[in-house]
Amino acid sequence: MNRKEFVKNGGLAAASIAVLPSIWNEEQPDAKVKIGIIGVGLRGQNHLDLVLRRADTELVAICDVDDRMLKTAKEMITKSGKKMPQVYTGSTEAWKKMLSAKGLDAVIIATPWEWHKPMIIGALESGIRYVGTEVVLGITLQDHWDVVKAAERYQGHVMMMENVCYRRDVMAVLNMVRQGLFGEILHLQGGYQHDLREVKFNDGVHPYGYGVEFGEKGFSEAHWRTEHSVHRNGDLYPTHGIGPIAHYININRGNRFVSLNSFATKGRGLHQYIVRKGGVDHPNAKVEFKLGDIVTTQLACANGETILLQHDTNLPRPYSLGFRVQGTEGLWMDLNKSVYIQDKSAKAHQWDPAADWLTKYDHPLWQRWSKETAGAAHGGMDFFVVHSFIESIKRNVATPMDVYDAAAWSAITPLSEQSISLGNQTVEFPDFTGGQWMYRKPVFALNDEY
Repeated sequence: MNRKEFVKNGGLAAASIAVLPSIWNEEQPDAKVKIGIIGVGLRGQNHLDLVLRRADTELVAICDVDDRMLKTAKEMITKSGKKMPQVYTGSTEAWKKMLSAKGLDAVIIATPWEWHKPMIIGALESGIRYVGTEVVLGITLQDHWDVVKAAERYQGHVMMMENVCYRRDVMAVLNMVRQGLFGEILHLQGGYQHDLREVKFNDGVHPYGYGVEFGEKGFSEAHWRTEHSVHRNGDLYPTHGIGPIAHYININRGNRFVSLNSFATKGRGLHQYIVRKGGVDHPNAKVEFKLGDIVTTQLACANGETILLQHDTNLPRPYSLGFRVQGTEGLWMDLNKSVYIQDKSAKAHQWDPAADWLTKYDHPLWQRWSKETAGAAHGGMDFFVVHSFIESIKRNVATPMDVYDAAAWSAITPLSEQSISLGNQTVEFPDFTGGQWMYRKPVFALNDEY
């Protein structure tokens, strides 16, 4: 089957059904999905917690190079009463040993960004058909193509574990969009607007206190993520904003991104924070950060919509993803928590409280599973991203967010870097589906099961 036929004929979904039997059926009611987790740091522990809660999963293996994180993960497993999985550690190559072991149905990857591509492809090459990965998919544009081609070659499913797609208000708005409340959608906005300057570190004297260290002295994300701000200038974290937006306008399923341009302000925030907290003589005060404090990206779509994304993590500000969904009949705005629908709002030219509309149009998934979300990280939305991943495995069907979605959302990062480096030029957006976006149908959150 060539690539064009593969994607057009249902691609990964059709292929996997032909290869693997479902482990979820009446003859095997007690079957469990055997899962491994690579990376049990702070984010990986969120996934670990949800996997341990489920009666339909068996944690077979975990892998990490950080002894402190492994200790916490083991304590979580012991407290859950579940069997201790095989633990892989000791080197940055330990994940390869984990993948070479037999018996895994799926793997979840929650490691630094630069490890995602090799680990995803390594999992697929080892015969694992379902791979859940934290954002982003890769560093370079070629990384994204490599992952897409590997998923097709090995007939595997790669799902980006983008939890904001399942945020309760985001899904209620999706319900409203699909019922036509906003009319025809014209313009959308979103982003990642979150003050991330305060990081933990370990200087050998004050272990894991808050300060201005990163790299070798950094703890958790500060150990690796801040380095990207030193060397790169672009939208480094687009998926929280673009994931929900893509579902609103059926990207890769009747629509696609066609072009992009990006602009970046000068970078001042991280330097000023270091000087303020560590003093002008602190070694990190001499670091030159390439990342602009606010990166603004515009996208054009095949069906005529425009999108504005912003990345803003190095300045003082309250958290907001800045969503705006606007159509011919009205709009929703996240920042002021308001909705306005022509001829349906209480008063002309005045906002309604969004809560009234969001309660009325609460998505069926949240109506059904809201009790199960209790205690799950990030306001319960983490429950859904793990739930949909596992339920897809049990049914041996495509994940509701697939490798083409992951590539399109994540590729915004290298494309924004390219645009900025070219003097803010508009660049062409690649079509990872090879033209099959015209024929593929929406699948995300169309039922109350998963």
